[in-house]
Amino acid sequence: MATPRAKIEYVIFDMDGLMIDSERVYTDVTNDILAPYGATMTWDIKAGLMGKPERAAAAHLLSFFPDIPLTVDAYLAQRTALQDARWPHVQLLPGAARLAAHLAAHRVPLAIATGSTRRNYARKTAHLARVFGLFGGRVVCGDDAGAGRGKPFPDTYLAAARGLGRAVGPSAEGDGEGVGVAERAERGRGLVFEDAVPGVQAGKRAGMHVVWVPDANLLGVEHDPTAAQPDQVLRSLEDFVPEEWGLPPYDAPRLRVHERARCV
Repeated sequence: MATPRAKIEYVIFDMDGLMIDSERVYTDVTNDILAPYGATMTWDIKAGLMGKPERAAAAHLLSFFPDIPLTVDAYLAQRTALQDARWPHVQLLPGAARLAAHLAAHRVPLAIATGSTRRNYARKTAHLARVFGLFGGRVVCGDDAGAGRGKPFPDTYLAAARGLGRAVGPSAEGDGEGVGVAERAERGRGLVFEDAVPGVQAGKRAGMHVVWVPDANLLGVEHDPTAAQPDQVLRSLEDFVPEEWGLPPYDAPRLRVHERARCV
C-alpha cells in the first residue's frame, strides 16, 4: 500500500454544501428574493459567500447590488422565512452518510464546524439524526460563544478541535505567535472536509490538512492564486479513500465492543 499522505487522528466536517444539499436552497431562495429587482446571484458572487457567517454573507451579497433597496436585516428576514419552509426537506449529499458512519464505527474523533447559526443547524439536521447523531453533539456553529471569527479565519476549526480534546492552542494562524511546536503538530493531525473556498482557507490557516469537495461550478470561478491550496480535491465524498490519510479502509472490520472501550 502506498505511503499515506498524513496520519490523521481526528476529522472535522463542514456541513452546508458538503454533507447536505443546502447550497441549492441558498441559491434558489436568494435568487427568488433578487428576481423582482432584475438581479441574479452568479457563481462568482456566491463563491465569496460560502462558508461565511450569515450576516457577513448577506452584507457581501448586497454589496454587489447597491441599487436594491434592501437592508441586511430585511434581506435576512425574507431569506429566513423562505428557507425555513425548505430545511425539513434538504437531503444528504452522496458519500456523507457512509463516510461519517465508517469513521464513527472506527472511533475516529469527529466534529462539525459550520458557519450556520445554531437555530438553522437544528432545522437542517432534525430529520437527518441518523447521520448527525454520529457526531455526539460535537458541533461548532457560527453564532456559538466560542466560535470566534467566521471563515476564512481559523477560529471555528480550532474551536471544533478543542471540543474533541485536542491541544491545538489559541485561535491563531498555524504558524502564528503563541502557537507552540507541539500545538502545531496536533493541528497537523486533523483533517478538514470543505466545499467552500473560505472554508479551505480556514482549515489551512488552522494548520490542518484540507480535502476540498467543491461544486463543479466553483471550479470555473477565478480564485486567489496566492492563497493556501487544499491538500486534495475530490469530485464527491464518495471518492474519498480513507487509507490515503492513514484512516481505516472501508473494508476494515469494525471494532468490537471491548475494543471500542480500550479506544475511549
